[in-house]
Amino acid sequence: MRTLTRLFQRFLVFCLGILCVWFIVFVVFDTADRRIPWILAVSFTYGLAAYVILPNVVRMGVKILHRRLIPSYTITSDGLPGDPVNLVLIGTLEQLRNAFATAGWSTADRLGVASSWRMMRAFLLNSAYPTAPFSTLYLFGRGQDIGFQEPIDNSPRKRHHIRFWALSLVHSQDDLSSASFWLNTDEPSTDQPVLWVGAGTRDTGFSLTWLTFQITHATDADTNAERDHIINELRAKRVIGDVTLHQSGSRLEAGQVNHYVTDGEIAFATLLQN
Repeated sequence: MRTLTRLFQRFLVFCLGILCVWFIVFVVFDTADRRIPWILAVSFTYGLAAYVILPNVVRMGVKILHRRLIPSYTITSDGLPGDPVNLVLIGTLEQLRNAFATAGWSTADRLGVASSWRMMRAFLLNSAYPTAPFSTLYLFGRGQDIGFQEPIDNSPRKRHHIRFWALSLVHSQDDLSSASFWLNTDEPSTDQPVLWVGAGTRDTGFSLTWLTFQITHATDADTNAERDHIINELRAKRVIGDVTLHQSGSRLEAGQVNHYVTDGEIAFATLLQN
């Protein structure tokens, strides 16, 4: 019965995809092509499809195929798997800021109209923007609380970066394979020590997201290497204590998450007073 249910769900998603393509080509583009020049019709269709239609269709498809797995990765605004969680630091917000500032990393600007426009110009012109904003990824039911980055070759197209979500230390006693750890939605005060759950990756250039074809950064698939790079930089500045490794959520062991390869291990360390 379960197999039949899954097959039916996949059939529904397949039909949804076919209907979406038909709507984009024969309704959106056809209508635009009759009213505006061809090049503008293509641009309009791309914008509407990539940023409105496809994200909503993907979210609907994910809901149809939703499984109650314990995540070890973040979620994009489309409801798809995002960056794997690979680092947890324990301390206050001030300690976290000071640690990355000491390591030479910059705090990312909040995503907004002005910062997005500046990022777009910097990306196209390859001009420096050391505090460029990040797209929003979701964990614990909310977008990241803070993010840090380290440019590569002073280019906004390439950078080491990590997003963090604050989680109360009350949950530090939870089993990492338990749903209570990953599905918690409480947003704690950051004046006291908390768990800073992080997802670090390395941007390598320009790319389009699969399924929705939105413009975004291309990222290095080896998130283990990025985790180790961040840990090594923080260790070198002596802003963290001993590092221990823990396995992430159950049923999400070594393998591929989205287009990333991860060993599923999360590095834990305590931020030191500075």
